[in-house]
Amino acid sequence: MNLLKRIYSILLKEYGFQGWWPVTPVNYCSGSETAPIYGIATKNDKQRLEIIFGAVLTQNTQWKPNVERAIIELNRLNLIGINQILKVKHEILAQAIKSSGYFNQKAKKLKNVAEFLKKYPIKKLRKMDLWESRKLLLNINGIGPETADSILLYALDKQIFVIDAYTRRIFANLGVIKPEAAYDEVQKLFMDNLEHNHRIFKEYHALIVEHAKRHYSKKPYGKNDLLLKAFA
Repeated sequence: MNLLKRIYSILLKEYGFQGWWPVTPVNYCSGSETAPIYGIATKNDKQRLEIIFGAVLTQNTQWKPNVERAIIELNRLNLIGINQILKVKHEILAQAIKSSGYFNQKAKKLKNVAEFLKKYPIKKLRKMDLWESRKLLLNINGIGPETADSILLYALDKQIFVIDAYTRRIFANLGVIKPEAAYDEVQKLFMDNLEHNHRIFKEYHALIVEHAKRHYSKKPYGKNDLLLKAFA
């Protein structure tokens, strides 16, 4: 078993199945002030759209409670829809997602994404070649590699591994990658050493996030890291 697979096994045993990306249940009442948000195996187009919006909103912030509150508010205002996002006034949208931070910029990004999805609907993107759809997403103003790959993996079920700051911290601390390694270089490492299965990619990334929240959120990073002990 290679190193990356061993790390995956250790994290899965330690934390269990994560079931990411969290989505609002189908039977959620949009008039409610709160909503249970959790992962499910199958997704309808509205939930896939919610994941896409969530991938934008989680830029430079934490999912809980910041993005979760914004998603709840978007649902409450019935704004999980392409036409709704395009029609709503910028000020109202920005206020709805205020908890996610950088809300004026993110409101613009949501509208950019909605414009894109009018031209390239989710069903069309899901049938498209991975690298073709990735190139299109990266052409959207405000969408970088991590956000694009999150959309591809979690919303469109494409076989691509997401690299985030947590991944860099953990694997640099373990000596697997260099801290300054390029995004594409780190991504290639994972994709060359793991089975190309979107379920495994999702679960591994979610486990990395869970592990990092416990050991890599505050300096000194990696304090009491069970992975360091496992490979000592």
